[in-house]
Amino acid sequence: MALPPAPPAPTVRRSDHTDTYHGQVVTDPYRWLEDADSPETRAFVEAQNTRTRRVLGALPERAKLLERLGELWDFPRRSAVWQEGGAFFQLRNSGLQNQFVLYTMDSPTDEGWVLLDPNALSQDGTVALSGLAVSRDASRLAYAVSQGGSDWQEWRVRDVSSGQDLPDVLPDSKFSGASWLPDGSGFFYARYDRPEDGQRLSGANLNQRLWLHRLDTGQDADELILERPDQPEWGFGSTVTEDGQWLIINVWKGTARQNLIWVRPIGENGAFQEVVAEFGASFQFVGNEGSRLYFLTDDHAPLGRLISHDLQTGERQDIVPEGQHRLLGAELISGGFVLHTLEDASSRLTLVDRHGQNARSVPLPGLGTVDALNGHSDSHEIFLSFTSFLFPATGYRLDAADGSLTPVWAPELAADLGGYEVRQEFAASADGTRVPLFIVARRNLTLDGSHPTLLYGYGGFDVSLTPAFDVSRLAWLEAGGVLAVANLRGGGEYGERWHRAGTRERKQNVFDDFAACARFLVTRGYTSPPHLGIEGGSNGGLLVGATLTQHPELIGAAVAHVGVMDLLRFQRFTIGWAWVSDYGSSDDAQDFAVLRAYSPLHNLTPLAYPPTLLTTGDHDDRVVPAHSYKFAAELQRVQQGEAPILLRVQTQAGHGAGKPTRLVLEEKADVYAFLLSALS
Repeated sequence: MALPPAPPAPTVRRSDHTDTYHGQVVTDPYRWLEDADSPETRAFVEAQNTRTRRVLGALPERAKLLERLGELWDFPRRSAVWQEGGAFFQLRNSGLQNQFVLYTMDSPTDEGWVLLDPNALSQDGTVALSGLAVSRDASRLAYAVSQGGSDWQEWRVRDVSSGQDLPDVLPDSKFSGASWLPDGSGFFYARYDRPEDGQRLSGANLNQRLWLHRLDTGQDADELILERPDQPEWGFGSTVTEDGQWLIINVWKGTARQNLIWVRPIGENGAFQEVVAEFGASFQFVGNEGSRLYFLTDDHAPLGRLISHDLQTGERQDIVPEGQHRLLGAELISGGFVLHTLEDASSRLTLVDRHGQNARSVPLPGLGTVDALNGHSDSHEIFLSFTSFLFPATGYRLDAADGSLTPVWAPELAADLGGYEVRQEFAASADGTRVPLFIVARRNLTLDGSHPTLLYGYGGFDVSLTPAFDVSRLAWLEAGGVLAVANLRGGGEYGERWHRAGTRERKQNVFDDFAACARFLVTRGYTSPPHLGIEGGSNGGLLVGATLTQHPELIGAAVAHVGVMDLLRFQRFTIGWAWVSDYGSSDDAQDFAVLRAYSPLHNLTPLAYPPTLLTTGDHDDRVVPAHSYKFAAELQRVQQGEAPILLRVQTQAGHGAGKPTRLVLEEKADVYAFLLSALS
């Protein structure tokens, strides 16, 4: 099959707008598309969507894929269990519910009862849970809801025993959790000033403040705990230690894996003790024994180490020194720690005592990902979830006393996974760097280069792409497709050096790694360029855009979701300034030269590009939709071939988090139908 002929792309007005960066004039003819709510922009979106619906709706496989995706998706799913105050909690989805439902139980295996169903909060399923915090005695639940995929949150409070909400309603929060006072009388949370009308997409999110909200009071009575008007980019996360003694403040600045740690006793209003006083490394609070705090850090240890810090003496000690593999997480439990490491992008678990000694490995079901570790410092019981490409997320209970791992709950999937296998291969990048990629395909696949293959990547912000089950990918595999997931530099698979090797002036390494993986798939016979599709979202959308402009000859189709396409202006909008740590900024002359060299929007030239599908949400307040709008308009203008360049805009939607199941299924059907038609 092949993509049907597409109607001509809509004519898009080009203005004569220019900007001057460090003496260099750069045109920006689609600047007007940055105004997401203007009548002209709305008309642009409608014209693009009309054309895209016409093309995708005519694909013969789309209806079958949508039906099959619905069948595959319709199986029960559950998160890992967690415990608080003698009660147990879990998120569940019966199959096709738009949002996961929060349950509370008397035991880890109890069916329990519904505590909070966000599906009842809106008729169209677009209200999602974006934060949860249970008080120490499990009597109160603080929960945050977000509308239409927005990062903006509104905190509310529910009585656990009655299931009824209290009057407390706290809007204007963003990038914040909640941390309860030991007696449950209130909680800490962070918020920004409310944006002015029309500024939710165009204004920058700065000057976050940390507040203490006490129950049964209005938001205007909240106590200001922290603000730093002299440091508008700083944000504040809070943790109350399990013993109720200390308030731990995590001071963050953008997305850099560097932070400060401030501490003071609960109930005091004096100065904070600066445990980490300079931005230079990552310090993740793990737990405490009185005045002895434990941190996971990459300070002088790019792969991570576990340390202790004594608040009384200031003494620091190594508990678990840096090893050969990335130390990704640690959980403080009775008598010791559970360590989570990554070895070639898959999880390993190890039990050690409080001195980091007497290590015992925990046997996992296979090569995959531990995506939750929920325990307490006074218990040897840990709840976790394990998943892999061909292993749906399954809940387990780990008993640290004997190291046993037992299932708590396993999903029943109405699909046969036995006919597929996972391989891990390694490609050589342009500079010789060994780049891992996982390949999922039918067993005994004939390597003749004929298979439609989807290569997925991200490569940024210390994010690790570890093996995980995505039921929608079964539809791709069942249709004869091959899936490849690349572990690129810029991610976190091999620690901070690996991350930094894909940032700022080294960002080109990420694109070189991805191109190397594409060539590897071709040379090994999995596929050939006409049958190779690439996909990525957000920073991964940038990856797709850069690959499209640098190596169009390598690929047969491209799909970019909510991509960062304008690298000269990303820092001007919402939280975009926070990405400077990975990208640099066009405000700096040296950074500008680097960004201009790979910015997808600024490197499009007239030639025959492969079929391309760009997706975004018209109210994405993280990567604003103008990135995709401007890139689509220019790519359509310079396209010299017959292949369609399509823009799919989900209205009343954001970056993707909390997207209702019905919208996810429709988008997946569009993407897979587009790729199968383009690559077969």
